Amino acid sequence: MTDLHNEFAASRYFNAERIDRRSADALAGLAAGLVADNVVTQDEAVFLKNWIEGNLAHLDDPVINLLYRRLSSMLADGKLDAEESTDLLGMLRGLGGVCDTAASFGAPPEAISRPTDLPLCAPPPLLCFEGKNFVFTGIMAFGPRKDCQQLVADRGGILGGAVSKKVDYLIVGSVGNEQWRHASYGTKILKAVELREAGAPIAIVSEDHWQNAVFS
Repeated sequence: MTDLHNEFAASRYFNAERIDRRSADALAGLAAGLVADNVVTQDEAVFLKNWIEGNLAHLDDPVINLLYRRLSSMLADGKLDAEESTDLLGMLRGLGGVCDTAASFGAPPEAISRPTDLPLCAPPPLLCFEGKNFVFTGIMAFGPRKDCQQLVADRGGILGGAVSKKVDYLIVGSVGNEQWRHASYGTKILKAVELREAGAPIAIVSEDHWQNAVFS
């Protein structure tokens, strides 16, 4: 269907972006449903891959694109083995907002969730501090962000507030929030994924990996 006068683009019923975001919301709900029994079968993985192809093919979301690529890689040989099933279970738990450790932060799962690990570098890189640029995003389990930044400064690191090609490490806080649910990942993470996909040497790492580097 051709929209010669951009009538559909302006319509609240035919707005493509709105439809795509609804589909992304549906993916989060679908992910939560698939992990409800704590296992992801091959049939479920195939169904999810086909569903993304049919519903999110035009959504420019780097994190969902990463999920799709990993799904495609897992299913390339026609078999989802036990290790791949376990990895996929973890990915979908994060994407669906499922959290096993929310109670430890004194809040129900719907209030606090672990962020999905999809954007993180795998394997995580060795962290160097001297002269390297660090940016933090999300809620840090260690404590206030200023305290985390001070640990970096004490080790010769450079602190930044925005993601750019000059940034060496984006540190993602261990405590997720509503930004991580319903296919919304925060602008810093999206920008970092896009830069990394374009060839920039930026590394996206978890707070846990950062803490290991700081206190090792």
